[in-house]
Amino acid sequence: MSATPPPLRIGVAGYGVMGKAHNYGYRVAPLLRRLPVTPVVTVMSGRDAGAVAAAARAYGVPEIVTDWRELVSRDDVDVVDICTPPGTHAQIATQAAAAGKAVLCEKPLALTYAEAAGALTAVTRAGVHNAVGFNYRRLPAIALMRRMIADGAVGQIRLWRATWLSDEFADPATSWDWRFDRAMGGTTIADLGSHLIDMALCMAGPVDSVSAQAVTFIDSRSAPGGGTAAVTVDDAASALLRFESGARGTMEVARAAVRRPCDFTVEVNGSQGTLVFSYARLNELWYGAADDDIRLYGMRLIRAEHPSHPYAGAVVADRPGRRVRLLVRQPGRRPAGGLAGRAVEPGIPGRRRGPGGVRRDGNLGRLRPLGQRQRGARQHAVTCAG
Repeated sequence: MSATPPPLRIGVAGYGVMGKAHNYGYRVAPLLRRLPVTPVVTVMSGRDAGAVAAAARAYGVPEIVTDWRELVSRDDVDVVDICTPPGTHAQIATQAAAAGKAVLCEKPLALTYAEAAGALTAVTRAGVHNAVGFNYRRLPAIALMRRMIADGAVGQIRLWRATWLSDEFADPATSWDWRFDRAMGGTTIADLGSHLIDMALCMAGPVDSVSAQAVTFIDSRSAPGGGTAAVTVDDAASALLRFESGARGTMEVARAAVRRPCDFTVEVNGSQGTLVFSYARLNELWYGAADDDIRLYGMRLIRAEHPSHPYAGAVVADRPGRRVRLLVRQPGRRPAGGLAGRAVEPGIPGRRRGPGGVRRDGNLGRLRPLGQRQRGARQHAVTCAG
């Protein structure tokens, strides 16, 4: 019987929705894949002692602190996982790096370019492993879409478009909290748009210029302590993109779209084909090629669930209550064939692995702050870092 992999000790800063999601992920990850380490959350931080204590009991975290600085300095923490509101991300990442800790930071990385650049400098100087949580690029259908684009399935990209529509802010009765405070990083561009910009960069390449607009429809909300508080974030934003390759793109994000719970779509039109993804059909990808039999005009459905597909060793469930099945791709297995047969490294090509199998990703340099895009049109290199 093989020995249990050594522990990777994690301190989670923040205990809200993302803190809960990350704690769950660490618990189930060893059940889904064979890992070189065993993730163990040793401590969690939050400013409200009672709330963080209750969350720790629910998540199975043994210790809590009320100051993230104490978490960063602990000897029983190897990785600092930042799940706080965005306004504190860069500061925590910088101090974690200075303490020699690996850094996993939820998006967006920072509120300003200067903050983001400082965090990137800090992790680079310290030589610590680091990444930003752009999880959607790891969805099997999105990862397959990226692979097909790289394999030439659509030819040269001409058009890229994406939308993310939500009704999170549609109701005027929704009370004010940090999500409506620009100083805490609650903008719709930062929250939803950062994921779409990551999709644009990894599918269509660097962005040359942007023309963007943003709007706030409900400019005040009821405050928890009574009265009202000003809303300083956008309810919706859209942008026209010009890629360095010459391709064109469009992007729309909104948290004011009634009865749109989480509608995230990406489409690529190339010289030889089209690919379409919709989050509502999580494991599905639509594809049509210019040289398809004309009698079969249209697009065909691909189910991104085959062991040859990226991240096929994930739990797949089409709808609640349906029997869940586990697909496993053996490490190192290289299926025969062309497009579907290309083995995929579950990471970014060229990235190194460090001790314990933790990827040494340079992802803190992938996203520049997005607030600049609200200040005018045709801003070069705003959305992408070299």
